[in-house]
Amino acid sequence: MLSLRSRIVANVRPSRLSGLAGRPSVMAAVAAPGAVRDACTPPARVYSSQYSRPISNPSEKDTIVKLLYNIGSRKEVEQYLRHFSSVESQKFAVIKVGGAVISDDLATLASSLTFLNRVGLYPIVVHGAGPQLNTRLESAGIIPRYEDGIRITDGPTLAIAREVFAEENQKLVEALENMGTRARPITSGVFVADYLDKQKYDRVGKIIRVNRDVVESSVRAGCLPILTSLAETSDGQILNVNADIAAGELARVLEPLKIVYLNEKNGLYHGETGKRIDAIHLDEEYESLMKEPWVRYGTKLKLREIKELLDCLPRSSSVAIISAEHLHKELFTHSGAGTLIMRGNRLFSQDDIKNVDRDRLRALLQAEDEAVKSGAQSTASYFHSLDQLRKAGGKYRIFADEPYQAAAIVTEGVGGRQVPILDRLVSTKSAHLNNIVDNLWKQIQKEYPRLVWIVPKSSNNLSWHFERADGSLSVGDGIAFWYGIENLGEIDSAIRSVTRSTVLPSGRAPTSAGTRRYSTLVRPVQQQQQQQQWLRGMVTDTSPTTAGGQQRSYRIGLIGARGYTGKELINIINNHPSLELAYVSSRELNGKPVSGYTKAYLDHVNLSPAEVGTLAKSGRQDVDAWVLALPNGVAAPFVEELDHATASLPIKDQPVVVDLSADYRFDTTGTWTYGLPELFRSSLTSKPVRRISNPGCYATGSQLGLAPLVHLMDPTRLPSVFGVSGYSGAGTKPSPKNDPAFLADNLIPYALTNHIHESEIGFSLTRMVAERMQQQNCGSTNVRVQFTPHVAPFFQGISLTIHVPLEKSMTAAQVRDEFRAWYDDEPLIHVTDSIPLVRDNSGKHYAVAGGFTVPKAPLEGTESAVADRRAVVVVTLDNLLKGAATQAVQNLNLALGLDEFSGIPLQDKPQLSLP
Repeated sequence: MLSLRSRIVANVRPSRLSGLAGRPSVMAAVAAPGAVRDACTPPARVYSSQYSRPISNPSEKDTIVKLLYNIGSRKEVEQYLRHFSSVESQKFAVIKVGGAVISDDLATLASSLTFLNRVGLYPIVVHGAGPQLNTRLESAGIIPRYEDGIRITDGPTLAIAREVFAEENQKLVEALENMGTRARPITSGVFVADYLDKQKYDRVGKIIRVNRDVVESSVRAGCLPILTSLAETSDGQILNVNADIAAGELARVLEPLKIVYLNEKNGLYHGETGKRIDAIHLDEEYESLMKEPWVRYGTKLKLREIKELLDCLPRSSSVAIISAEHLHKELFTHSGAGTLIMRGNRLFSQDDIKNVDRDRLRALLQAEDEAVKSGAQSTASYFHSLDQLRKAGGKYRIFADEPYQAAAIVTEGVGGRQVPILDRLVSTKSAHLNNIVDNLWKQIQKEYPRLVWIVPKSSNNLSWHFERADGSLSVGDGIAFWYGIENLGEIDSAIRSVTRSTVLPSGRAPTSAGTRRYSTLVRPVQQQQQQQQWLRGMVTDTSPTTAGGQQRSYRIGLIGARGYTGKELINIINNHPSLELAYVSSRELNGKPVSGYTKAYLDHVNLSPAEVGTLAKSGRQDVDAWVLALPNGVAAPFVEELDHATASLPIKDQPVVVDLSADYRFDTTGTWTYGLPELFRSSLTSKPVRRISNPGCYATGSQLGLAPLVHLMDPTRLPSVFGVSGYSGAGTKPSPKNDPAFLADNLIPYALTNHIHESEIGFSLTRMVAERMQQQNCGSTNVRVQFTPHVAPFFQGISLTIHVPLEKSMTAAQVRDEFRAWYDDEPLIHVTDSIPLVRDNSGKHYAVAGGFTVPKAPLEGTESAVADRRAVVVVTLDNLLKGAATQAVQNLNLALGLDEFSGIPLQDKPQLSLP
């Protein structure tokens, strides 16, 4: 995933254990800077206070941490949590929130802050209210005035400002408390100021002291401090202070790990390329950055203020510019999401070991290099090997930072080898925490546009290497990585040469014996032909065997792997005897290894619709089936490219497409087949099927509960479905519907009418019973259903209570027998006498129908006799499995000519006891 870039613009986010984020107004801050204080002027009353952090509910915290695993690996999340929890609570983060965020994105902001608090973190929030103040001033007929980018604050302006700040502060506090997060409004008493320049700016302050005890008492009480940026003089005069300045002054006192500026643009953008700047290392880049022609006005002032702030703070501190909705990705993943600014360390490179501090380099190798620590190689012998390399006509270059917290050594020229080899890369934990390694890596990229290196499979940092490589191979005890190389034969030659010289911690070189599996390339389309040719000569056949001998393995492309369903699909395919993953595409996980997949080393890619179409033009040579696990409304561009690319191919050579969204469930053209096998199996098997629309989770359970009784229903009355889902059904984006704290002791109804599954249930069942409805002259061929979904405080599973109006009275045993007749031969539908419970088949691949009940029969001829002719059925299923991933695999199996239940664990059905 390495791509060359300028010093300033980062196209690939490096690993960084210093990332935090949010969403509000640093671009507002960049555009409207405040006053600049003298660098490193220490505010008064700086003291340390140690106290313990309030502990949140352990089970609740565990659940939220598991949710975080969906935006990053378990190792990343736990590493960041340890890092953030290693300091006093008030030293975690100062977050500056622009007024635009409170007015436009309050719910997202409150949800993001709540999420952090649920894992025991206490960000300190300082907010502005610029847009709201301008609106209020305009209504009052007051024209805002600025001088040097600073708002001139006269008496009438300040009076309105105090009201506006108090109102916006209360809005944020109430939004947090409505989500169950304790928050304390602090509108005064923190910032003590003098007049900045009374004649020029009027009532604008320059902060001279910060009363941190006001903030700390809030954290001690378990409340998030929510501060306005208003200050007071020593004699009580209120003064206006720019929120960026206030946040910076507070940070100088608290020395937090993170200072976060929230803005709606999700970062700082390069003025010429228009691309988001991923990271800025000030010690290396500041001087050249400030000379850029596009760095001027507010941008220049903002960067100068950030540098002055970070120069006063420990090197472990950093600034993040981010949007509120990406706060968690910025905080808990190496890749981050916005713009990260840190000091870093000055770097150097030398081509002769005599010009470096060998004692400090030796100490670093002895402390951090696995080969040296294991005794496989001494530092003296390694230094000698570098001397011998030079004498033999080879070259090497040493990269390091001035304190020798990180170092890399690149060699080239051994045995006529043309591709440079990364021979060593070592660093301290601190270097990773402060992004020194990432900055070092950028320097290596500048000097070496092509590189190959090998990492032991036992390394704890494999994901870091996958993120920075264009491709990878499993080579014996290690994994070979490379970037910048198009010729795969050249890659193989370089790998063969490096395996002869590289020493792993085990004390031996990586062997070339055994299967070498090719990892998905970041540029799969451009290298497709070359890859296919190379693979035929290099990779052994690992297709599953059957009783009949060797059988081919079908290759699956998964688009949209970040969500819960994508992860379940990966798990099933990983254990499937005839399916393997070819591509796993995710924009947010691009470059990261595919977690839980062990058939091959595979990293996520970010395939565009055009790239998917190009891959499909070769027919089913590379990808036999595509699974689209995308949100509603997103699948169309991929489908259009696939349709266009395969239109001229015979249907047997066209790849199968299974769409998990609702986009094609209402197709009336005959192009798409509805993939609920238990009800529509003949449609899936009577002819070759290449486009399958996977049913929704609620719709699957509802139809399974209604289908056996449809021919017995009273067409003049509507069946009703009361559905309750675990909060995994609400997706991974933070919201009240997937916040365990908000859901605790709670049940949230939503979409009370017209839910898309309500339409889907009726639309699909209508296909089944159209002929019967027409025969009864009911005036309509549509089956209609009343459906109301709810979210409950459990993670996974669905319970549906279904009331079915009947044409005639039935007993519970008769209702049960109808279900038994429909589903006795269906391995994934279990019929039970008792009321099924969510917990009993959560994590299982089958659905359960049971609890068959009918009301006591009233006197015939009474009004209630008709109303009570109904049956009540309860259906449970796992929304991520039978409601999504398991059903998708059923459809793949059928479309590819495999056994429908291949790769799906089957459980014995329960015994029935009703007579």
